Amino acid sequence: MADITGKLEVAIEARRTLDRLLPRVEDGFSTFKKRHPKAWAQFLSRVNEHFPRLFGILLHLYGGHYDFFYHLEKLLTLMAESWTSRSADLRVLDDAREAQPTWFQDHQMMGAVCYVDLFAGDLAGIRRKIPYFKELGLTYLHLMPLFCSPEGENDGGYAISSYREVDPRLGTMADLRELGDELRAEGISLVLDFIFNHTSNEHDWALKARAGDLDYQRYYWMFPNRVMPDAYEVHLREIFPDEHPGAFTYFEDVGQWVWTTFHSNQWDLNYTNPEVFNQMANEMLFLANQGVEVLRLDAVAFIWKALGTNCENLPEAHMIIQAFNAIARIAAPALLFKSEAIVHPDEVAKYIHQEECQLSYNPLLMALLWNSLATREVQLLNYSMANRFAIPEGCAWVNYVRCHDDIGWTFSDEDAAALGIDAFDHRQFLNAFYTGTFAGSFARGLLFQENPKTRDARISGTCASLAGLEKAIKEETAAEVDLAIQRILMIHNVILSIGGIPLIYLGDEVGTLNDYTFRQDPAKADDSRWVHRPPADKLRYAQRKDGETITGKIFKGLTHLVQLRKSTPGICSGPVAFVSTGNPHVFGYLRSDGDAEIMFLNNFSDQVQTISKNVMRLRGLAYPLIDLVSEVSYQEAADLVLAPCQYLWLQTES
Repeated sequence: MADITGKLEVAIEARRTLDRLLPRVEDGFSTFKKRHPKAWAQFLSRVNEHFPRLFGILLHLYGGHYDFFYHLEKLLTLMAESWTSRSADLRVLDDAREAQPTWFQDHQMMGAVCYVDLFAGDLAGIRRKIPYFKELGLTYLHLMPLFCSPEGENDGGYAISSYREVDPRLGTMADLRELGDELRAEGISLVLDFIFNHTSNEHDWALKARAGDLDYQRYYWMFPNRVMPDAYEVHLREIFPDEHPGAFTYFEDVGQWVWTTFHSNQWDLNYTNPEVFNQMANEMLFLANQGVEVLRLDAVAFIWKALGTNCENLPEAHMIIQAFNAIARIAAPALLFKSEAIVHPDEVAKYIHQEECQLSYNPLLMALLWNSLATREVQLLNYSMANRFAIPEGCAWVNYVRCHDDIGWTFSDEDAAALGIDAFDHRQFLNAFYTGTFAGSFARGLLFQENPKTRDARISGTCASLAGLEKAIKEETAAEVDLAIQRILMIHNVILSIGGIPLIYLGDEVGTLNDYTFRQDPAKADDSRWVHRPPADKLRYAQRKDGETITGKIFKGLTHLVQLRKSTPGICSGPVAFVSTGNPHVFGYLRSDGDAEIMFLNNFSDQVQTISKNVMRLRGLAYPLIDLVSEVSYQEAADLVLAPCQYLWLQTES
């Protein structure tokens, strides 16, 4: 009862506050209001709808600040400024997205991610690649960080020096806007990173803090001695132990210990300061107005700090994102959030909601696909997906095999224990397998951020090299090459058929191998992730239509699956049902295609496997069956035989 009363009081106070502040804000936009009455009315309607939610969150976070209402008025003003500067085309997109809020759940969705410079040289090069993106079937293009960042080591662009300046080597903000317009005209949504946990130490705010400006020093976590850092670090884990121990770095020029969760040139922002929240909300809306439709929220788990906690996944971190979500609904309704939380699966799920992050990376599926390739068994994959794949309505997973980052073994220890697996020992096995040190391994990867104290480590490597193609080409026969190709296609088959948005790391579609030349670059040599970030190989892309080449076989197989997905609405219809196939090597799941059912089977073994005909019968699939992938018919009610790493889309033949 007290909770209901409290919510009612907050709602009343939100209404009272808006009635007081909104007229003051409107006075500054009278010209726009006269020229664009419909657009202004839309803004007011959205403010009235979403402000109560926003107010309640901000009251919790900042209500104790003496200048709370000052910052609230500033926020209303910046939202109005953003809306009134939003282009007519984007306001039309806002209307379309509000009319169809789950547009991203369509089976036509197909995503890809790349670094601008490595894939195409610059933004103009990306524009020239649009015909290729259409060939690949893309509707969603994620460009890795492309803004100004420090020279040398900058965490692959994740140390941002300005959210409003494109790295001049890549182009200009005008180029970015034009690219967004052209992609949107071709039905491709532009996706960028919103790196909001930290800025680089060369950002204008950081430079002012380093110059002694106390206001800007409050934008970050800065301490004159080790008393508070030591108190915080009692509960913190080390993220990049190879780069610096602990979570703080001492800067002699300012005489302060600065909170640097990741790299020393990435200064964590202080979200207990409402001015920081407003500034970052402004940067977010600025990006939305450049035509960005989806923001990948980087390092969401770390954005709120509290003494005596591990400063990860705190309730206030969720509130910050929920507040940003409400702001987007008001001033840029087409904008979606995608969470990046490489943490325990229970915590990953908490970020997924229509009022928080509508999209989320699925690191659990990614990790368990590689786990199943290594073990040739699917029990942990099937168990975890059956218990963890479901998410709130109106949301979607972004499913991927590889990305720009390392592979962390983020499966649940509890899930592993339920199956009799020792999680610690199993992670040691996986690291040995994917670095090729385990006897019989097909993989060629590198360790990333190995921590000698905890023996924790992650894995770097391209999809092809981790799946055995590198070893097969250099050390084995054509049979092993073909098997590696099948592994690559099979794990991509899962992300393309399991639902959500499939995301390809560009280069994987042509079988790009590890590039060890990163060791020759001092700015990259200590970061093994650069092994899977080579420049686009022009020769491979030129070979993609030659079915006799390794590249051509991978590209043909993958694009066939993409087109099959796009012609099969049932891929995204209703919930997925994970099936016990009766075979520990075969991962199965069922989806509905209107009135018909589709059974997806994936053989993670290097050997022939059999599935009992009763598995089909018990799931309502009557013979004759047809495999949509190969168009092969199974006329007789007999057990199914799957070749090594074969995948089937089975449907009752009409």
